Amino acid sequence: MTVKYTLPARVLHWLTALAIISAFALGLTTGGMEGFSMQKLKLINYHKWVGITVLGLVALRLLWRLTHRPPALPTSMANWERLAAHLGHLALYVLMFAVPLGGWLYSSAKGYPVVWLGLVELPNLMDKDDTVADRIKQMHETGAWVLIAIAVGHAAAALKHHFIQRDDVLKRML
Repeated sequence: MTVKYTLPARVLHWLTALAIISAFALGLTTGGMEGFSMQKLKLINYHKWVGITVLGLVALRLLWRLTHRPPALPTSMANWERLAAHLGHLALYVLMFAVPLGGWLYSSAKGYPVVWLGLVELPNLMDKDDTVADRIKQMHETGAWVLIAIAVGHAAAALKHHFIQRDDVLKRML
């Protein structure tokens, strides 16, 4: 019998994954748009809303994870696989916080407010500074690409366990 993650852990996992994919797609879309338009501004705001939502979901996930032990990894996993899984999860958590915070910092440094869902204006995290903003933007974009790369590796490992090793690693999160 498969020992699964708790229902809240599974729901938070999949909502976070969906939000990250959405934020990344919106970021790629707006980054590829030339000039300024109302459509681009609207998509940038959606990107910010989803990013702040990711931040909130990840905070909830971390709180849940700290108070609810995840199922043990299969005993059949090699030590290097266990280490890779733990380091991968750690990297995902760090980036799931760092990338949205970087976006919020970037908006603050550019002097643009972050208004979550158009309803809740979040405080600026720093004063306007275009030079710093340019550096933060680069870090935000690089972090997003690294986050996506690690998430793809995470998904590939889960699929490998399901289809090649035929163990319960993927089933625990479904």
